[in-house]
Amino acid sequence: MFSKILIANRGEIACRVIRTARKLGVRAVAVYSDADAKALHVELADEAVHIGPSPVGESYLRGDRIVAAALATGAEAIHPGYGFLSENPDFVDRVVAAGLIFIGPSASSIRAMGLKDAAKRLMEKAGVPVVPGYHGEAQEIVLLASKAREIGYPVLIKARAGGGGKGMRRVEHPDDFSEALSSARREAKAAFGDDRVLVEKYVDKPRHIEVQVFGDNFGNAVHLYERDCSAQRRHQKVIEEAPAPGMTEALRKAMTEAAVKAAKAIDYSGAGTIEFIVDASQGLKADRFWFMEMNTRLQVEHPVTEMVTGIDLVEWQLRVASGERLPKMQTEIKLDGHAFEARLYAEDAAKGFLPATGTLHHLKFPDVAAKNTAMRVETGVRAGDAISPYYDPMIAKLVVHAGDRDAALRGLHKALARTEVAGSTVNTAFLAALATDPDFVAGDVDTGLIGRHQQELVAIPEPNDETIAAAALAAAGADAGTPAADPWSSLAGYAHFHTLARSIRLRYGEEEIQAQLSARRDGRFQVALAAPHDTVNSHDLRAAPRLARWPGHVTVFEGAIGYTFAVPDPLAKADEAAAASGSLRAPMPGLVKLVRAAEGDAVIKGQPLLILEAMKMEHSIAAPHDGVIAEIATEGSQVSDGTVLVRFAEDSQG
Repeated sequence: MFSKILIANRGEIACRVIRTARKLGVRAVAVYSDADAKALHVELADEAVHIGPSPVGESYLRGDRIVAAALATGAEAIHPGYGFLSENPDFVDRVVAAGLIFIGPSASSIRAMGLKDAAKRLMEKAGVPVVPGYHGEAQEIVLLASKAREIGYPVLIKARAGGGGKGMRRVEHPDDFSEALSSARREAKAAFGDDRVLVEKYVDKPRHIEVQVFGDNFGNAVHLYERDCSAQRRHQKVIEEAPAPGMTEALRKAMTEAAVKAAKAIDYSGAGTIEFIVDASQGLKADRFWFMEMNTRLQVEHPVTEMVTGIDLVEWQLRVASGERLPKMQTEIKLDGHAFEARLYAEDAAKGFLPATGTLHHLKFPDVAAKNTAMRVETGVRAGDAISPYYDPMIAKLVVHAGDRDAALRGLHKALARTEVAGSTVNTAFLAALATDPDFVAGDVDTGLIGRHQQELVAIPEPNDETIAAAALAAAGADAGTPAADPWSSLAGYAHFHTLARSIRLRYGEEEIQAQLSARRDGRFQVALAAPHDTVNSHDLRAAPRLARWPGHVTVFEGAIGYTFAVPDPLAKADEAAAASGSLRAPMPGLVKLVRAAEGDAVIKGQPLLILEAMKMEHSIAAPHDGVIAEIATEGSQVSDGTVLVRFAEDSQG
């Protein structure tokens, strides 16, 4: 076993690897950028090395600096985590050339599976079923459009490099192919440095089921059963589970055998995942699954496999990389119960899952999910940390295990309902809604489920009067608890000869709320809310509210929903809201990738004006109303959250 390793990653996966390294008595070296100088993974590691500025291209993607850090600290091996350099064969070559060990597969294995088109040709030769489509080298638009017609619409355009839904577009009609191809290529180029694509038949009711495989350097390869990752938005996974609901023994046997065959075809060593697309339109059948791609690394969702097998996959990675054989063979690996993982992101689900930033002023996870369940939280942040625009906006992964699917799902919902985040927009309520969606609960899930139910899943009910009253009390610094035995200990309600009252102004979204707080002699309060709301007495509140106070705001938690109220500073000058109404602002930090309009253009409501790239994903920004453009952002400019992208002529606004 190694005595010291370096982790070429950040966030929750770096913390995850450190935890196992410590268990095995292995010292861990962290690397960090400027933005991560005080990050949790830096604090947990035995040593830490600064590798550059905040942008990934100047830090976490600098293989030369990472190898130099490993050599300088005496590390024997490098664990890549996932993302960044984890599937970069050139980095593996650099590591090996420096006399270090790469904790993962060989460069040749990564190259064999690194490009989706080449990988599919290889899998066809190995006898693994592959989705019908065009996987060739030629990239002329006329040829690709012709192949799409041959395959039959709808088709899926996919970047041949990378993953995570980047560079992927579903196309329903030939007229839309050219625009979708251009968009997919731009996104793929930005994310992977490679704009080449492949075109495949779109499966009508697709399930995304993947098999965890593991190989060693002695020719052994095993599977650790399957995971279902069909619950996706924008082709990115949201809730994963193991095993797959409705899985038949016939399909499991065929799929796991194909996965092991795929791993052996490239002499695979380490942790890997074979991803399959399954046609669930007629149920799960052994002849209706196809190879999509192989992830030659540890997956984000690996904890659900660990929960149902009792195997620490990171420990296996370290043991295999250090020269040991697989700790268990196939007959020794058993399934036990059911597990779910929910990805908690800083994002605005109601606005198309736009990434969000902000400081996590309040962050609280439950200790346990529910009775007879096991739970773990994988995170790389603490209260007070900031979600920056430089990296993936994941806050944590909530992982719950129980004896069966129903119990595990109930535990997941309870865990989400007890999770509290304030300071950034988060997707907790969306995850909780998905966990109780009737189709999801029934296991009738496919990759289109979220898209079909999105409106209901992202809808947040308006806060009721009790929630507003709790926010007003919190904003005033008052407590809605039981009256004190000593009347002098509750000075908030004291005044000579009359009831003490205080006005509180709140803002929820666009609504301004006026509240009048009156202290009573029993230490309680009366909160009179302006119409259309009502008066609420503090003793009418159902229970002591779960809330967080943070600069200029109060967040009241109702189950998985966090209602955030702005508390305007009464001494602050009025802002220029009226002027701002004539402008269109950036919903997040990003790069202005493409500008589709110019000064003086007359545009109509809904017309695309520019494309903003944030976190390697493209977001189309459309006109909010008819008007004439007075000013528009420059293509290639970097903007921050709230920056004016488009300013309209004053006389063009209706």
